[in-house]
Amino acid sequence: MSAFSEAALEKKLSELSNSQQSVQTLSLWLIHHRKHSRTIVNVWFNELKKAQVSRKLTFLYLANDVIQNSKRKGPEFTQDFAPVIVDAFKHVFREGEEGCKKQLGRVLSIWQERAVYESKLLDQLSQVLYGDKKAKKRSYEEIQQDDEDFASQSSPADPPQTAELIRALQELENAASGDSALRQRISSLPAEVQDTSLLHRITDKESGERLSRLVEEACMLLADYSGRLAAEIDDRRQLTRTLTLFLQSQKDGLAQNEQKLEEYKRKLGRVTQVRKELRSRLNNLPEGLYNS
Repeated sequence: MSAFSEAALEKKLSELSNSQQSVQTLSLWLIHHRKHSRTIVNVWFNELKKAQVSRKLTFLYLANDVIQNSKRKGPEFTQDFAPVIVDAFKHVFREGEEGCKKQLGRVLSIWQERAVYESKLLDQLSQVLYGDKKAKKRSYEEIQQDDEDFASQSSPADPPQTAELIRALQELENAASGDSALRQRISSLPAEVQDTSLLHRITDKESGERLSRLVEEACMLLADYSGRLAAEIDDRRQLTRTLTLFLQSQKDGLAQNEQKLEEYKRKLGRVTQVRKELRSRLNNLPEGLYNS
């Protein structure tokens, strides 16, 4: 992925559109650069306030995608969005398009159902939208439906560019599932750290402390690898969606080109017929009339 800079982020935010592909593509880029999460959130909030009325809600969709999909890789974005998210909700609610309350309510409902934030902050967001009234609880089916079509409110997904697919595939070459050295370390963990029935072998404090260190190292190793695998699963799911969009765009392009080919074949046939008849007519014309 391209290197991070505030200027690059501002440019990408200026190009953000209200399509699922646009939101998810930028979300992946932001998550990839999560070590800059604090700067990212500050730039996002500043650009949100400057954005056109019709684009403000899209910034909240982007924040939602980043917050939810970055959780397994680390808490950076969840923590760094927290201080500004209430003010962001207020801004979009007051300055955004009419009727955006329903879409903001969907974001809030998802966060409540999944406990994305602590109840105090969620209550503040609810206060922004509903005052003292409580947000209506939604069914599981409604929440699941939002997962599928949340970011595509008003426009269809744009077909991905070939370069985007190539980058995504290249990044998976270094994915967790391909880390054979780490898998070897995990498979080499001693049985004592995996089987409580062997704890009776600990007969003195020194051996117990030694095993405790091994257990701690094993926990960190497995937790880190599990997190990387979870992130890889998310990346592969995103790539699957991107490939589906790409394949559909290719099918659509194929169908359009086949129609154009048939159209041009018919035109070629008509032009060929004109040429044939013109030559025949020219051959039958008097020589003097032809030369004139």
